[in-house]
Amino acid sequence: MTITGEMLIGAESHRGGQGEVRAVDPASGAALDPVYGGGGAAEVERACALAWAAFDAFRETGLEQRVAFLEAVAQAILDIGDALIVRAMAESGLPRARLEGERGRTVGQLRLFAQVVREGSWIEARIDPAMPGRTPLPRADIRQRHIPLGPVAVFGASNFPLAFSVAGGDTASAFAAGCPVVVKGHNAHPGTSELVGRAIRAAVADCGLPEGVFSLLFGTGTEIGTALVADPRIKAVGFTGSRRGGLALMEVAARRPEPIPVYAEMSSINPVFLMPAALAARAEALGAGFVASLTMGAGQFCTNPGILLGIEGPDLDRFAAAAVAALGGSTAATMLTPGIHAAYDDGVTALAGSGAVTTLARGLACNGPNQAQAAFFSTTAEAFLADTRLQEEVFGAASLLIRCPDAAAMGTVAERLEGQLTATLQMEAADEAAVAALIPVLERKAGRILANGWPTGVEVCHAMVHGGPFPATSDSRSTSVGTLAIRRFLRPVCYQDLPAGLLPEALHDGNPLGLWRRVDGTLGRD
Repeated sequence: MTITGEMLIGAESHRGGQGEVRAVDPASGAALDPVYGGGGAAEVERACALAWAAFDAFRETGLEQRVAFLEAVAQAILDIGDALIVRAMAESGLPRARLEGERGRTVGQLRLFAQVVREGSWIEARIDPAMPGRTPLPRADIRQRHIPLGPVAVFGASNFPLAFSVAGGDTASAFAAGCPVVVKGHNAHPGTSELVGRAIRAAVADCGLPEGVFSLLFGTGTEIGTALVADPRIKAVGFTGSRRGGLALMEVAARRPEPIPVYAEMSSINPVFLMPAALAARAEALGAGFVASLTMGAGQFCTNPGILLGIEGPDLDRFAAAAVAALGGSTAATMLTPGIHAAYDDGVTALAGSGAVTTLARGLACNGPNQAQAAFFSTTAEAFLADTRLQEEVFGAASLLIRCPDAAAMGTVAERLEGQLTATLQMEAADEAAVAALIPVLERKAGRILANGWPTGVEVCHAMVHGGPFPATSDSRSTSVGTLAIRRFLRPVCYQDLPAGLLPEALHDGNPLGLWRRVDGTLGRD
């Protein structure tokens, strides 16, 4: 499959004329060909018009046709072969094994959503049959199903060029719901995005779907993203990125004559609570495990352990010493883009320059461009509570140990934290009483609570929640990973006394689709 430097607007390949987009190999600093022409208002207009024209047909595709489409996208991505991995390596600096795993995750979540579509419970069909003889008032025939919201704008993420990008979780869940998707590709990996976009477009054609089911745009600056979110035909937004970027899109969406939901995953420092018995039992192992999690992928995960909390004492000192030893031998790793690297250096410099923060360790020195030298700092609970800047995310392999005088101070810090994607408890059985007091706080603060693991790594499954209270996400009721993500792009519609011939098939008597349905309050497949 050839990379051409073009946008994909429906079935058309198009070169924009609004500035240029060009990837950079972060490992060498070399610019990569081809140069992409950026899009503008005209390209947004064309993509959104096609998406809107495709919506009514796509949303009423049969379940098996939509399953076939999702599976066709997955197979088309695999069929690109090694060219996809090679290009993604060049554009991201990520190693082959990481990207091969990410490709597997991308294909796996598409196939998982195909299973969800086939099973059909996401439609949430409900039927309350008419009760004409009920007194004092009869009941009408009332039926309900969920339908897709409409075309969705998806913004590719910098740190996952496959799994959170053109065919990532936002796109997969939107397609599963029956929503056409217009992707604004990330400028750090346009070639990777084009390859995946062409695979999706081929699947659209092979499955006989309208061309507007999928488009891929590129653009410089913020104008094209703003225009996309502002377009009245876009009905929801999926975004993974910085807090500033997410808030900007939320503002655009809120100013529209018809405001729309923005599902933005933004900022999280993912606290790890080092409980006393756990530290006493395995402080050294915890120190090594923490550094392995912190430095994985140069720390460029939204679930990176950005802060740790422990009670002052010899066991916390043992943990810190083990972490310092492990981190001191960690090699510098290439970051995704020069911009991300510059932001990381700024964040580390700000922490190191704080009078309330002590630098405990730095990783090995950098030996190439755009490399992150890991950093480990400490402060007191009192200082952390006094300076909200210490809660700011440093995207990369940097973390802050908060030394608490007692369990009450640990709880106070927990209460003062912003919303988080994760909260981790390193604990033993003897810690359970103290943990029980923390859990209600953590339930209010985080979308996922872990025991005796590390937050990096998010399983794609039915029970996963990758979301959390603001600013971790813009809507804590949703998740961007796992099958529950389909709900973001659906809404309920009620049908009262419609003739049987006008009802959607999911609500027909006799249950021809074999769905789980709630009939007169009872859940079943009758």
